[in-house]
Amino acid sequence: MNELTPHGADTSDQRATHGATRESDEARRVVERILARSGTAVMAQGAGAPSDADGDQLDLAERSALRRVAGLSTELQDVTEVEYRQLRLERVVLVGLWHSDAEAAEISLRELAALAETAGSQVLDGLLQRRQTPDPGTYLGSGKAAELAGIVADTGADTVVVDGELAPSQRRALEDVVKVKVVDRTALILDIFAQHAKSREGKAQVELAQLEYLLPRLRGWGESMSRQAGGQVGGAGAGMGSRGPGETKIELDRRRIRNRMAKLRREIKAMAPARGAKRAQRQASTVPQVAIAGYTNAGKSSLLNRLTGAGVLVENALFATLDPTVRRAETPDGRAYTIADTVGFVRSLPHQLVEAFRSTLEEVADADLLLHVVDAAHPDPESQIAAVREVLADIDLAQVPEVLVLNKADLADPDTLARLRSAGPHTVAVSARTGAGIEELRRLVAELLPRPAVEVDVVVPYTRGDLVHQAHTTGEVLTEEHGADGTRLRARVDEALAAQLRAAVG
Repeated sequence: MNELTPHGADTSDQRATHGATRESDEARRVVERILARSGTAVMAQGAGAPSDADGDQLDLAERSALRRVAGLSTELQDVTEVEYRQLRLERVVLVGLWHSDAEAAEISLRELAALAETAGSQVLDGLLQRRQTPDPGTYLGSGKAAELAGIVADTGADTVVVDGELAPSQRRALEDVVKVKVVDRTALILDIFAQHAKSREGKAQVELAQLEYLLPRLRGWGESMSRQAGGQVGGAGAGMGSRGPGETKIELDRRRIRNRMAKLRREIKAMAPARGAKRAQRQASTVPQVAIAGYTNAGKSSLLNRLTGAGVLVENALFATLDPTVRRAETPDGRAYTIADTVGFVRSLPHQLVEAFRSTLEEVADADLLLHVVDAAHPDPESQIAAVREVLADIDLAQVPEVLVLNKADLADPDTLARLRSAGPHTVAVSARTGAGIEELRRLVAELLPRPAVEVDVVVPYTRGDLVHQAHTTGEVLTEEHGADGTRLRARVDEALAAQLRAAVG
């Protein structure tokens, strides 16, 4: 397939050439616009900076102290995939394909640039090609692959990042042409997750996902392929005693990876009882549960800080939060509930990660309410909403009641906000940075959270003030009067507390 095929059939070679030139110029302008915005994925002052509601942000200072070291090269040498994948990305060239929608291609490539910067890379250049399907050999085709090799050489890049998922054979073929490491979108997301995971379970889940991705993509070069001479190799001057089956280095790597994966699965399984105990404790407390979900960098952690004062990490970067954070909050009428921040989603989220984080994400299934946070200032928020809902449906969480929280309303276009308000039955526009709309969100949460089922009207002895306190914390107190015999309480509570109140009255 020729690169940049013109729209429609045209028998004129001259018009076809002009059409191809126009589309090539359009692709180049898209790349230039993305490069002009490079660096926006790292923390900066202004709109992306933490607000007063975000606390001291000590975790941010820790993360900023771990930026990647300049001057490291990842040019391919005679090493295996296992070895060179431990090296760090540094200076990258982006590669993307588009079919008919140039705007969608630009949004996707801009997101790839933000992912690369979040991984600690410097975006040097990009190549955007129009073709209907990826080339089965080199993804781009031989001509564009050679052009990419020239760009890599001219810019001094050490890594090519492809906006898609490469088959192992495509990655190998493209690496053989450009002579530097090639990673796809999936590998890049896995790399970011590996950097940001902090809990023991989170690290184990990410490592398992990385190894599942890596196993079919091992490769070796030259002499590093074999650690022992075997078969005919021994007859080529290796001498007596060297002939035998041997074990190639790549086979050894595969065996080590499988062993490590089995160990990680056992560790993750062993962590399940502790997580289940915490979940059971939350369920037994009868306190309603709210979960925050949404596209990466939509402002979920900022919203949690605004609602609870949790002070969790806020960073203008993709996948800043991986380990769930659970905090307590109160409705305007005084009812307590828990609210959990979860990992962000992204288009084409690697299925290895969905599987690895399934145990964590399934905790959202226990929630009574889901706050689906949307970046209302994004150029294409509808596609982000669809991507999140697709993942939620994939892990059977689509049945949890949803509130669509249109965040960054202070930066969004009014027409976009008006359009998004019809994307769900319950929507509210807020700004976690300025606090606008937060009270309206609190009222909506209070309205949608389940209310206790049993109404009681009892006089609680003053010696059982703990029950009155529990009614305020987990129930809904309608009236409260203090008399000579105790506290006259009319409230809606759960079955267990209702039984305790009746027993206290005697």
